[in-house]
Amino acid sequence: MTEEEPRMSARETIEGLESALSKGRRMRAVTALLAGSVGAAFVGALWLGEPGPLPGRTRLAFAVFTVCCVAWAGYGGWLVTRRVPLFAADRVIAAWIGLAAAVATTAVLVVAAVQRGGGAGAALAVGGVFVAVALALAVRAHARRAALLRRVRELTGEDGG
Repeated sequence: MTEEEPRMSARETIEGLESALSKGRRMRAVTALLAGSVGAAFVGALWLGEPGPLPGRTRLAFAVFTVCCVAWAGYGGWLVTRRVPLFAADRVIAAWIGLAAAVATTAVLVVAAVQRGGGAGAALAVGGVFVAVALALAVRAHARRAALLRRVRELTGEDGG
C-alpha cells in the first residue's frame, strides 16, 4: 500500500495558485508604475517650466493630468508590491482610476470648449465615449471579481455571512 500524501485544504490550494503576480500582470504593473511616474514628471516639468502665469483652465488641465499620472504610478507601485492573490481587485482599482480619469478629462475638455465658445458638443461626445467604455470596463471588472469571490466561498465552504 502506498501512503497517501496529506491533502491541502481548499483555502491552501487557492492561496497557492497565485502567490505572486504572473509575469504578464507584473509587466503591466511595472508599465503602469513607469508610465505614471514619467507622465507625472513630464507634465509637472511642463507646468513648472512655463515662463509666466497660466490661465485657470490650463492650470486645471495640468493638475488633472498630473493627478491621473500619479494615480497610475501609485496603482503600479501598489500592484508590484502585492504578494497575495488579488482575486481581480487590481482590475477593479484600475477600472475606477480609468473611469475617474475619463470623467475628469471630459470635464476639462468641455469646460475649455465652453470657454472658447464652441466645440462643447464634440468634446462631450468624444468624452462620453471614453466614459462609457471606462464604465463598461468597471462593470466587467466588478463582475469578474464577484465571480471569483463567489468561487472562493464555494471552494472553502464559507457562507459569506
